[in-house]
Amino acid sequence: MKPTKGMIKVTTGYERFVHWMLAVSCLLLCYTGLGMMFQSLNFLGVIMGGLKGMKIVHNYTAIVFAVSLVLAIKMWWKEAGVFVLPEDLDWFKAAGGYLWHVDKVPETGKYNPGQKMFFLAVAIFGVIMALTGLIMWFPTILPAVIVRWMYPLHALGFVVIFAFFFVHLYLGTIGNPGTVQAMINGWVTRAWLKKQHPKWLKEMEHEGTLDVYQGDDSTKTA
Repeated sequence: MKPTKGMIKVTTGYERFVHWMLAVSCLLLCYTGLGMMFQSLNFLGVIMGGLKGMKIVHNYTAIVFAVSLVLAIKMWWKEAGVFVLPEDLDWFKAAGGYLWHVDKVPETGKYNPGQKMFFLAVAIFGVIMALTGLIMWFPTILPAVIVRWMYPLHALGFVVIFAFFFVHLYLGTIGNPGTVQAMINGWVTRAWLKKQHPKWLKEMEHEGTLDVYQGDDSTKTA
């Protein structure tokens, strides 16, 4: 999707690459994990040659997930991993304007508190899933009594990430039209940015880092 004149760049190619590597690997892990977890869903492994093939795909996809998770945490922790008070608390009190009418939603920066909560859930429970999955892959590295606890912890991580993933998917598409473009080509409209992240828009304008699409070429303008 090609940007139109006046759109503002909000993500880099590297950010989009890490985002999609994390998202795709997460989805594939959910698919193969469900196929192995429930006997009634074993048929999901048919396209992978059965349960054995599905387990192989699951294990090696987990490596891609772990790498992308580390890259995501390193890249976004400073901005998305820390709550700023009291403005983030005010946003939570208003539920971001999603659950009931709010005359004026508290302004947020690059990431609103809801996005921060999603990021932290993925970061924390993603690490839990990566560590427990590694131990389940090589169960002899620890005593059996400890290894047994890895299975419920792994399942807990799956439930949390799976739930947050679909909320994130909804808010990134139907819930907030125009949002998905940020992770497809990196550009959004000024109207969207002013509505969703007004504080960040003001910061970029003040710092002179606003990257506005001018046609065939994009130029930075305050």
